[in-house]
Amino acid sequence: MNISIWSDIRCPFCYIGKRNFEKALANFPHKDHVIVEWKSFELDPTMETRTDISGLAHFMQAKNVDKPTAEGMFANVTTMAQTVDLDFQFNKMIPANSLKAHRLLHFAKKYDVADAAKEVLLKAHLIEGENIDDVAVLMQLAVKIGLEPTEVKTMIDSEDFIYEVRQDQMEARNLGINGVPFFVLDHTYGISGAQPVAVFTETLEKAWEKHQEQITIVPDTTDNACAIDGNCD
Repeated sequence: MNISIWSDIRCPFCYIGKRNFEKALANFPHKDHVIVEWKSFELDPTMETRTDISGLAHFMQAKNVDKPTAEGMFANVTTMAQTVDLDFQFNKMIPANSLKAHRLLHFAKKYDVADAAKEVLLKAHLIEGENIDDVAVLMQLAVKIGLEPTEVKTMIDSEDFIYEVRQDQMEARNLGINGVPFFVLDHTYGISGAQPVAVFTETLEKAWEKHQEQITIVPDTTDNACAIDGNCD
């Protein structure tokens, strides 16, 4: 069973949703038959990286809200994150374009470490206050997940995986996805937002049941198969 997850590294709810989904999947009896694919979604593809202002100041400008309102919204999200053992540090957050980070995520898929890449990227941006648009930072994160940093630099210096990022976003538009995180289970069930663990658990069960219904077994009438006891006569 396939599960596609659209999210942005800049999105705090994507990190919270990732944790709730992971908890539900860890307790899912058929988890070994689940394939998870991370999809790219840029909340603001035109965003310019700013190292001269704080994340709070950028948020105030982007959302046109005053400081008490912005601080209140950040506090609410921080409290929500703490329920899943995430310690967001919005005071450290650097407003950064996420395209390079998404390209690193696609690069990581080649080496089957996309989930690890997603984790270190989210942590770097939302907890460690790293600039996810900085090539040196991305090279350091690559080392953490076993990738060769010089290969990452070569990739970023090229135009590799820009097309794949854009394709993910086009697919999201075609599906009517206009916010993240968004989870699509087996092309049948969609979950929008950082839903509670119980919602993920229930939907996993429904998707698995539907998935099993769609499997049609054609009986072998030729005896060209081995039995469970190892008998291939």
